[in-house]
Amino acid sequence: MRLSFIIGLILLAPIALAQPKPATQPTTRPSGSGVKPVPPSELLDSLLKPPSTAGQVLQPIQDGPDLTTGKNAVAPGAPQLNLLREGSPIHDRNGRLTKSADGQSSELTFESDGQALKDPPMIILPNKTLMQMEAVIVSANKDVKFKVSGIVTEYKGRNYILLEKAVAIPDVTQQF
Repeated sequence: MRLSFIIGLILLAPIALAQPKPATQPTTRPSGSGVKPVPPSELLDSLLKPPSTAGQVLQPIQDGPDLTTGKNAVAPGAPQLNLLREGSPIHDRNGRLTKSADGQSSELTFESDGQALKDPPMIILPNKTLMQMEAVIVSANKDVKFKVSGIVTEYKGRNYILLEKAVAIPDVTQQF
């Protein structure tokens, strides 16, 4: 019996020694860190007050004229051209691919439609259709007319177009 008691003590000794001492156990409450609890009425008031301006919804910008026409245009007395609204579709309009004044972006210059004759060029948003148009112009080594379709967007008083389709118009039809 003594032997079994000694063996039991030897087996249970590591378990008893592995237990942390009560003085070194962490507490769940802060130890005088100076943080005082917020009364429920103050907490409710802070939740109900209006939010700061950082979390407000963006307000829409008023529509404006194209900044490259009218008094902002190079030619004196150029007519004021209104912008097309965002989301307006362009269907099968004839135009040419040109470079912008700064040479950084491509523009679509529309052929006259026989009505108002006041269609300002639109900046083309880069996509694969634009890449295909540029490849056609390089391979043709001349000015090419395109029949284009796309969606109009608007940014800082200027119209942009996201091309969906562009077909090169052959020379035969251009003569008539």
